[in-house]
Amino acid sequence: MRPHIGQILLERGQITPDHLDEACQLQREHGGTLGAHLLQMKALTEEALAQGLAEQWQAPYFPTLDPNTIDVNLSRKVPIAFAKQHRFLPLRRVGDAAQVAVADPLDLRGLSDLALLLSAPVTVVVCPSRVIVQHIHRVYEQAADSTAETISDLSDLSKNGLKTPAEEMEEPADLLDTDDEAPIIRLVNSILFQAVMQRASDIHFEPFEKEVVIRYRIDGILRNTLSPPKRLQSALVSRMKIMAGMNIAEKRLPQDGRIALRIGNREIDIRVSDIPTAHGERLVLRLLDKSNLLFNLGDVGLSPLDLATLLRLIQMSHGMILVTGPTGSGKTTTLYAALNGINAADKNIIAIEDPIEYQLKGVGQIQVNPKIDLTFGNGLRSILRQDPDVIMVGEIRDVETAAIAIHASLTGHLVFSTLHTNDSAGAITRLLDMGIEPFLAASSLLAVVAQRLVRRLCVSCKTAYHPAANEMEKLGGGGQVGETTFWRGVGCAQCANTGYHGRIGIYEILMLDDALRGMILAKQDAGQIRARARAGGMMGLREDGARQVLAGITTTEEVLRVTQEEAL
Repeated sequence: MRPHIGQILLERGQITPDHLDEACQLQREHGGTLGAHLLQMKALTEEALAQGLAEQWQAPYFPTLDPNTIDVNLSRKVPIAFAKQHRFLPLRRVGDAAQVAVADPLDLRGLSDLALLLSAPVTVVVCPSRVIVQHIHRVYEQAADSTAETISDLSDLSKNGLKTPAEEMEEPADLLDTDDEAPIIRLVNSILFQAVMQRASDIHFEPFEKEVVIRYRIDGILRNTLSPPKRLQSALVSRMKIMAGMNIAEKRLPQDGRIALRIGNREIDIRVSDIPTAHGERLVLRLLDKSNLLFNLGDVGLSPLDLATLLRLIQMSHGMILVTGPTGSGKTTTLYAALNGINAADKNIIAIEDPIEYQLKGVGQIQVNPKIDLTFGNGLRSILRQDPDVIMVGEIRDVETAAIAIHASLTGHLVFSTLHTNDSAGAITRLLDMGIEPFLAASSLLAVVAQRLVRRLCVSCKTAYHPAANEMEKLGGGGQVGETTFWRGVGCAQCANTGYHGRIGIYEILMLDDALRGMILAKQDAGQIRARARAGGMMGLREDGARQVLAGITTTEEVLRVTQEEAL
């Protein structure tokens, strides 16, 4: 006779008699297991329950699992949906039996079905539920077919064996949880899976006369990934358009779509752009991994001085703060981090964007829709009638939007927005070129933040060296040759032999003072405004980049690559 789990937990001092009585009452009224009710009552941790169950069933207790000892081929025999539902993870074969990590050894029916799936008797080890789920995602990601293998399988099929998918089921919520054997579907899923695993921000599908090229943009740099046979082009495009909700019959006009999917425990939002070219439809997929968000200003790469400056600016009651830089330089992430820093119950924050990249809790977000005349300008007028404290305008594209945003900043609102200019001083002259009166620009602007993204050195393979004199001069000098230490990436498996892994921002913050406002009123050019700001202590993009180089975070080459437009 096995001891009762409640008695075991009492003896171990992990629950009180009152907890046990309440859980037993809930079990009598609603069914289910005693352990589940104790967890729901927060009277017990998953670890404590797993230890108690292991003692009750005289089974080994594993507080953690080592992924290197798990047989991935064994896990392939069990659908991920079944594994997640029952909290089962096949570990390895031990003799004729299969050893399986379980959260609930009392799930006898599930264990019986598992034995049939594995074609072997099952021996159990007990493990906390959350640990099993984490390793289910990790192991099934490893078990996913590689893109190259999928293309190799497709190459063995005859031309007539592939048809354009015209009737498809809805995409499963989890990309790892698909057992569809259609070759094209497996290939597209593999392309998406590999892109997410390699941290790609974009997937480029590019048709040419005699080939199709698929490239991933990783850490801001495009890399050739694979080249599937030309005959698969039509089927690949159709599959991706179906997933994005596009019209697969329309091949002459540009289209936009969106895909929402899950890979393991990661939620991925994909924006799809399709344009016709001479050799077929060209697709670009922008991947937004919601698990990799940097919504804290302290994490984006600001120096301590710039961070303190920006934290002070975002607490202002009114005025305009602009963030500038080219496409893909992290402007939206900086704005989201700024909004997150001031998001509170006593503030009404409304944003108008094109598109809404991430959902911010507590912030009202409006999607621009030119088809119904919901432009930045029209949307901004409506926002002003919503009693906002803080307004974010995704981008100032025309004089109408600029004029309304400036008016809002002058009437008691804090306004954030972006402009596409090379540096901070250029943003001021861009406003004037749009037709904004100098006195309005001078009185509304609080500061302009210019930024770029540089690749981070891979921590697994970076090595130190002493820079030559000319390398230090390119960054603006400072230090003695032979004494200063720089770092470079050698390349390893962790960074795909690039020497870099991830990106971080470099910044310059132009603070408006009376002297600069006078220069704006006098319509002086960007060069003069920049020179005055530098004389007042503003650190330029290249100088901030040099700080990151000296800290061993990035390289001279990276800083020079992204600051080519900046005058020394």
